[in-house]
Amino acid sequence: MKNRNWVTVATFATLGLALAACGEQAPQTASPAASTPTSSASPTSETTTTPPATTTESSASPGGEAPGANGDNLCKVDDLTITLGGGEGAAGTVYRQLEFINSGKRTCTIQGFPGVSYTAGGDEHQVGPAAFREGTKGEPIELAPGQKATADVGFVQVRNYDPGTCQPTPVTGIKVYPPQETAYKIVPFEGTGCASEQIPGNQLTVKTIQR
Repeated sequence: MKNRNWVTVATFATLGLALAACGEQAPQTASPAASTPTSSASPTSETTTTPPATTTESSASPGGEAPGANGDNLCKVDDLTITLGGGEGAAGTVYRQLEFINSGKRTCTIQGFPGVSYTAGGDEHQVGPAAFREGTKGEPIELAPGQKATADVGFVQVRNYDPGTCQPTPVTGIKVYPPQETAYKIVPFEGTGCASEQIPGNQLTVKTIQR
């Protein structure tokens, strides 16, 4: 009886050692890390309205040209003596040359179309539309003191227009703006112009300045 009890005790002891050994060899299973949700606040989106860029435009002068990069060297009214030379007629139009003479003390540059119109009265008011520009803009011309450049001006015989449409008006001169200038000179000229802006054509034409 005692031997049987001893066998039972030995069996349980052996079983306990085996279980203990199994417990030591059992792989350690890592518990999954707790996933903590991260709450990141989204930055507030603000809409900023940017004002549109302001573009500055140069207004063309009465001479028909906007000031260029060489504006400091341009021929100004005070640099020039402007006269009206002789000319010739063709098909109801007389062509005469406007002469731009550098009467100043510095060399200056002139380029493009002068502004030309009829004028009358002590207030030098304009009579009818200004001269229509014919052709293309020419190259810059450098004028030393005493040198000159010219531009052809066409004078249409306005009596060929219907008087009711033309509104014929005596004129005493032509108002001339050098290119890229806002000041003018009056060149004496006696004739007749159309005061109306509705004539079917151009009572004056002008070409680019050339040597």
